[in-house]
Amino acid sequence: MDAQLIAFTGVAASMVAMPGADFTVVVRNALVSRRAGVACALGIAAGLLIHTALAVAGVAAVLVAVPALFRAMQLLGGAYVLYLGVRTLWSLRGPRTVVAEGTGAGAGTGAGTRALRQGFVTNALNPKASLTFLGLLPQFVPEGGAVLPRTLMMALIVVVLALLWFPAVALLVDRLGRWLRRPRTARAVQTVTGTVLAVLGAALLLGPWRAA
Repeated sequence: MDAQLIAFTGVAASMVAMPGADFTVVVRNALVSRRAGVACALGIAAGLLIHTALAVAGVAAVLVAVPALFRAMQLLGGAYVLYLGVRTLWSLRGPRTVVAEGTGAGAGTGAGTRALRQGFVTNALNPKASLTFLGLLPQFVPEGGAVLPRTLMMALIVVVLALLWFPAVALLVDRLGRWLRRPRTARAVQTVTGTVLAVLGAALLLGPWRAA
């Protein structure tokens, strides 16, 4: 592995590990069950695969050339993240015992499917990810080198990092599950994750209006 690829791996790892909507959604689902947390993590990795494929193909450049398309995707992504945050906060209106129900490794496949979809949609509807990769990947392609193989390798590195990081987060949350799922602690965590998701979603929704 050459120096540029090592540097890219470090930068990409920092980007993947940066707390944001993806991280928060994984934590939220991992509190439901280990299966849901890991499924959500896999959904995020699948969303990243879409973004890196777009960047490699150059299609993401359309988002730069057509601002209206970028704003539309930003609004969709923001609305979805805001919806997840509001729904999380709304669920706290129930009895204290509700937040602890349905947890553990044995939760049904339905929760896993929903979590997989949530992870994928949360990541896939974030156009900033495509723009980030579009601007990042070319910086680590040696001058005169083969562009396609190089960018494909870097895209694969990003997806592998996501497959390592987000399931690890889900498993860590599940490992701490007995403490995190205590009614009082679970409600506090849900309040924090719901608030973070709502704020991130609102920020994404307000972005296009500020730019207008």
